[in-house]
Amino acid sequence: MSSKQIFSSLLISALVVMGCHTQKQVVVNDNPMLMRAKQTLDSLYTYYSIPDTYLLRENFPSQISDYTATYLASEEQKNMPNQYSYLWPYSGTVSAVSALFAITQDSIYKSLLDNRVLVGLEKYFDTQRSPNAYASYIHTAPQSDRFYDDNIWLGIDFTDIYLLTKEAKYLKKAQLIWKFVESGTDNKLGGGIYWCEQKRQSKNTCSNAPGSVFALRLFQATQDSTYFVKAKHLYEWTQTHLQDSTDYLYFDNIDLGEKVNKAKFAYNSGQMMQSAAILYQLTGEKNYLTDAQNIAKGCHNYFFMDHTPKDGGSFKLIKKGDIWFTAVMLRGFIELYQVDKNKVYLNAFNQSLDYAWTHARDEKGLFNTDFSGNTRDNKRWLLTQAAIVEMYARLAAIK
Repeated sequence: MSSKQIFSSLLISALVVMGCHTQKQVVVNDNPMLMRAKQTLDSLYTYYSIPDTYLLRENFPSQISDYTATYLASEEQKNMPNQYSYLWPYSGTVSAVSALFAITQDSIYKSLLDNRVLVGLEKYFDTQRSPNAYASYIHTAPQSDRFYDDNIWLGIDFTDIYLLTKEAKYLKKAQLIWKFVESGTDNKLGGGIYWCEQKRQSKNTCSNAPGSVFALRLFQATQDSTYFVKAKHLYEWTQTHLQDSTDYLYFDNIDLGEKVNKAKFAYNSGQMMQSAAILYQLTGEKNYLTDAQNIAKGCHNYFFMDHTPKDGGSFKLIKKGDIWFTAVMLRGFIELYQVDKNKVYLNAFNQSLDYAWTHARDEKGLFNTDFSGNTRDNKRWLLTQAAIVEMYARLAAIK
């Protein structure tokens, strides 16, 4: 059975379980970005699926015995060989499938979300600690760390799905996650959200910037003004403590001794861009629009590079790096585009993703992190593939 047949069977099975009918679909061939999103999701499930479970592998090839997760707080946990992916890479599939559902309004993707993706996600849900939240590894394994940012990304997805469907179960889950996020705050450094529940040593842009976006989405979902107030505070706290005034981009974190880690990652600035754009939409205060536009310019200068292919025609190409960070940055650019209709930055994403399709994609339909095609990865990370699906899907929706 081909990979396409495997994925089609999966979707049909999900529809049978749910007992629903397919809505009118967007014509795939009329939208190359949508076609690419669907094909990449097909490849993801073909090469990362594990028989008899809804969980996924961390990498392809899997390399379980010698894999080290460098993004965890616990040294012991980093070095544990695990059969399944950690929460963060798995959560990327929630964003990917949600983005496809949002653009297509096709119940195939709603069914896939409810009957596969979210079923697998619940294997990470930890009910042994209070507040309940998602742990970094499955709950049947030894207890693992819980990260505030991991949960925030999921909270944003659940809220977005609620805003799309108005189904209360998604909002309930988002509000449960928010309760956990609030437990990660205190008055040290004047507020802000920690990074890891077990390692309260730093307050990171990756928890506070999306924390602001999450609260704003909850405000849009509930019209409860307390969410708006908290979102605004998180935005202002992050801007005060972690923005680089020279280029408007954001540093990674500040520790309790007030030492700033000045690394810059695309998702951090992208989430502050998105928060600023939403704040402008909600308030009409032009300082937020200026903030978002300044961040956008800084991101375009910092996270893209001039690239001239062998056949000529120089353009701005996304730099090699963590592709999921880039996907989250794209969310900010799209939010800003909804306000100012400046398509320059989205054109750069479109050109980069067009180029990546023919230069960074392997024979299995999986992507390398170097969109120029000059280097190849020795393994393909699950989160990279999910991020590619999300980006193609989101770009497919841009008029």
